[in-house]
Amino acid sequence: MQYDTVIMNGRWFDGTGAPSAVRNIGVRDGRVATITGEALDTTGADVIDATGQWVIPGIIDIHTHYDIETLCEPALSESLRHGVTTVLLGSCSLSTVYLDNVDAGDIFGRVEAIPRRYVIEQLDKARSWRSPKEYVAALEELNLGPNVAAFIGHSDMRAATMGLDRATRKDIRPSAGELARMESMLTEALDEGFVGMSSQQLLFDKLDGEVCRSRTLPSTYATPRELRRLNAILRRRNKILQSGPDIKNPLSIFSQLATSLGVGRRRLKTSLLSAADVKALPPVIYLMEAAARVVNRLGGDFRWQHLPVPFEVYADGISLVIFEEFGSGAAALHLQDELARNELIRDEDYRRQFRKDYDQKYGPRVWHRDFFDADIVACPNESVVGKSFGQVGLDRGGLHPVDAFLDLVLEHGEALRWRTTISNHRPELLRKLAQSACVQMGFSDAGAHLRNMAFYNSGLRLLRQVNDAAKRGTPFLSVERAVHRLTGELGAWYGIDAGTLREGDRADIVVIDPDKLDESLDAYAEQPVESYGGLSRMVNRNDDTVTHVFVSGQSVFNAGQASPVLGKQRFGQFLRAGEPARTLTPVGLNSQSTCAAGSSGN
Repeated sequence: MQYDTVIMNGRWFDGTGAPSAVRNIGVRDGRVATITGEALDTTGADVIDATGQWVIPGIIDIHTHYDIETLCEPALSESLRHGVTTVLLGSCSLSTVYLDNVDAGDIFGRVEAIPRRYVIEQLDKARSWRSPKEYVAALEELNLGPNVAAFIGHSDMRAATMGLDRATRKDIRPSAGELARMESMLTEALDEGFVGMSSQQLLFDKLDGEVCRSRTLPSTYATPRELRRLNAILRRRNKILQSGPDIKNPLSIFSQLATSLGVGRRRLKTSLLSAADVKALPPVIYLMEAAARVVNRLGGDFRWQHLPVPFEVYADGISLVIFEEFGSGAAALHLQDELARNELIRDEDYRRQFRKDYDQKYGPRVWHRDFFDADIVACPNESVVGKSFGQVGLDRGGLHPVDAFLDLVLEHGEALRWRTTISNHRPELLRKLAQSACVQMGFSDAGAHLRNMAFYNSGLRLLRQVNDAAKRGTPFLSVERAVHRLTGELGAWYGIDAGTLREGDRADIVVIDPDKLDESLDAYAEQPVESYGGLSRMVNRNDDTVTHVFVSGQSVFNAGQASPVLGKQRFGQFLRAGEPARTLTPVGLNSQSTCAAGSSGN
């Protein structure tokens, strides 16, 4: 038998959690043709010596906002180069299937920190669809790098049906005809292989634009009746609801947990944002994990999404979504004009309110509101670089930390760059969550918040945690199980043909040098996005760690160098949920897991 590519002597992980083994892998016609311990005929094949390296299935990223970037730069190279070969679009109720281009700019621009004008510009260039079927056809015409799958966004359907203005008014409910239209839209999307619907109830995600500026997303205005009607379709079709609760309303969280239950009806597969060890509320993560475990024991099929690394964010001036969660912060972000914003920031009454919001340390929130835990990394005034805003306040005669921050914003605007870690700061909690079966590895937000964070390599960072613990003699998760968590577990739950590396599988393959799972994974770099006017985005660079990436048997990255035809020809494809994904039977795992931490069968 002859092969297109032969990967020799690598430690092979099949993505099911089965024991790994040193094997030779033969790839032909985009599929894995042979996996064997015997020598393979290498005549005419590209041969890769993977001695001492890991050969794993392509990683699946279940939470991205690549909806716009896929249209203009479909290679999605920042994910590919880190071993991600399948991405899911349409998260957080946001997609571009139905609503018009200007409305799409309004719902993506401020929520996901993708400049509104580029959202509209790229959709104006690319849009050729008016339905899910035409949207999928348009994706399949692109020179995709990775494979893509998709949610249909609730805010997309609601705004397209009611108009963005009516869809974001508390006193307006959809008519019977409009609700029926949304049901029809959802059904059409599921018929085309979408994995489910994404919704959102989080109230600090705000709209961009002029007409509806600073209103929350359309899905947040949906009544329980509207949600039940749409969820009923997902239940019947065994498709997935991805959502985020209103963190300021505990009833919203428990309601969404309970939605997964199938008491008297079919259970609803539910993926909720987000399992995070939040600095501001340390006990909450224990409650989240316990609540999910209870729901699944009662018959639900519930998962928290989780970023398996510290959630470190950067900001230029005051441009950061965490300020949306309290009134004075949202008031500043509401103002698009810099002069008007600066006038507000100078106002003493405004500052008094900001200090009051900052000093409010109790109640549900994401940001810890501690400017002593926020370090300046760049500023024209180099004397403040490396200091916290709290320290700058002390240095300036005992200024309140809020005043020190606002003074620097006034002085330097977006030339002031700073960072803080919001959550996932305790390594022992990260290890616990990595073991929990009620948590999914995801939530990278790839393609969004381009100046604020870079988690394209989060899967590699999980593998580093596991590898380092094994070296120390304190393992908490086997490498096989960690690979499974990033690949086959996700492919099976979302019902897409991805995540495994067995004979007959599509050859989405990543080769990793475990000796290079090192501190280089923590570093950030910057790379311009040409289609967004050259905006410099935060990225990761681990070119020594990921030595080879294949999509459908074709090499897309080799030692950090992209294939010269990446972006010029198609590698990936649209993955339709429910189309023939091979049955996944994880070794040593209980498919009826009740999400107890440590029950992963290591």
